[in-house]
Amino acid sequence: MIDRLLQQLTYNADEPMLFSSGLFMFLFLGFTFVYMLLQRAQTARIAFVTLFSYYFYYKSSGLYFFLLAVVTVSDFLIARGIESCMVRTRRLAARSLLVLSLAIDLGLLGYFKYTNFFGMLWADVVGANFQPYDIFLPVGISFFTFQSLSYTIDVYRRQMKPLDSLLDYAFYVSFFPQLVAGPIVRARDFVPQIRRAVVITDEMLARGAYLISIGLFKKAVISDYISLNFVDRVFDNPMLYSGAENLMGIYGYTLQIYCDFSGYSDMAIGLALLLGFHFPVNFRSPYSSVSITDFWRRWHISLSTWIRDYIYISLGGNRRGKLRQYFNLIVTMLLGGLWHGASLSFVAWGGMHGLALAAHKLLRTLLGRDRHYESRGWRRFVGTVLTFHFVAFCWVFFRSSSFESAWAMLQQIATNFHPELMLQVAAGYKYVFMLMVFGYLTHFIPESWDNGIVRLLQRGGIAVSALLIVIVAYMVIQVKSSEIQPFIYFQF
Repeated sequence: MIDRLLQQLTYNADEPMLFSSGLFMFLFLGFTFVYMLLQRAQTARIAFVTLFSYYFYYKSSGLYFFLLAVVTVSDFLIARGIESCMVRTRRLAARSLLVLSLAIDLGLLGYFKYTNFFGMLWADVVGANFQPYDIFLPVGISFFTFQSLSYTIDVYRRQMKPLDSLLDYAFYVSFFPQLVAGPIVRARDFVPQIRRAVVITDEMLARGAYLISIGLFKKAVISDYISLNFVDRVFDNPMLYSGAENLMGIYGYTLQIYCDFSGYSDMAIGLALLLGFHFPVNFRSPYSSVSITDFWRRWHISLSTWIRDYIYISLGGNRRGKLRQYFNLIVTMLLGGLWHGASLSFVAWGGMHGLALAAHKLLRTLLGRDRHYESRGWRRFVGTVLTFHFVAFCWVFFRSSSFESAWAMLQQIATNFHPELMLQVAAGYKYVFMLMVFGYLTHFIPESWDNGIVRLLQRGGIAVSALLIVIVAYMVIQVKSSEIQPFIYFQF
């Protein structure tokens, strides 16, 4: 019995800690009990949450939790050094310290994420034989390095003061709800909440329970089911399926990645609310976007705004003329694609989005429309349909294992469609298609409906909120596979 318990509590590479796992739900109940006991003891509460967060990351990536500590301690000290230099008007020294922060954070990220990628590129250039190194990619390393980098950059830009307490900074960087897959929370938004008294209103409790429930349903019911039972099969062997099936596979993955990632974000935001913290919204019905620019205002909002503020604006943004703006957009999205994965297919995905953003900006300029213009009626409908299908087309390269596999899928759709097979395919995958239809329909539900459900839960009190989570958990148990399915964005 003890051995089994220890096995559950130690790191297992095949079963990383997930919000949707029974172990996390069990641990979270115990964590919440201690958390509430410590709600009036600020320092003890902060230390307890930080230790639990490090344990959470240990359960996700094993001993690589020391990387989290390295980034935390180095950026905490560097930020204090930057502030000291700025006070003494030693701007060159402050800039040197900022470069050191960039070197440490991006150096770690580059080693674990891009060593083999650039090694293979170099080998192709010089005609050498490159054997990839056996490098384990720590879960969510991109998220906590970006989050910590935003802190040192904000201190350098004089947008916030550095923290005096290493414990508070460690709490901010490691806070477990958003540690491994976002949303990326800015220090200037989160730090003021750390030492604030724990206040959890009825509305926060109801909204937290609702977000956890819909996030769990999106991930463990919709995303995992359509992935295992249809989408993965099509993308792994597109030539074995007709063009119609390949197209349905693309629609399926378009829904899968949204449900997977927004489901994690929903659960993270919901868990934070149950602990008395507020995170920004990370997804806002992105497939209802009327343009590609609108899409990036709705998709992974914390990352897209991070890229805008720390890469696009640093390159010059729109301050140096239209041509430079278009160039900056393309370069920014190329880097965004590379952030998502160390392969040329991700770079191509980012490049296509960058070109589309530049083209949209150019078209808007030619038509004399400012950034606040909103299309109506049939124009809005056409814009939404075109934007959705462009995004879905780009997801092909994002998901496919290679360019060859992506082109094979597109070729099947173009030359071997066979629409007469659709009824047979729908009958064979009826539950998959039913979940896809349900997922897309609920995606377009107005935000006011969500707020209405939250108000109903609020009236019902904690018992109704708890019952909702139990019902969704039961549904997950009924449909889950025997193998654990990590979140897609764990690989980034």
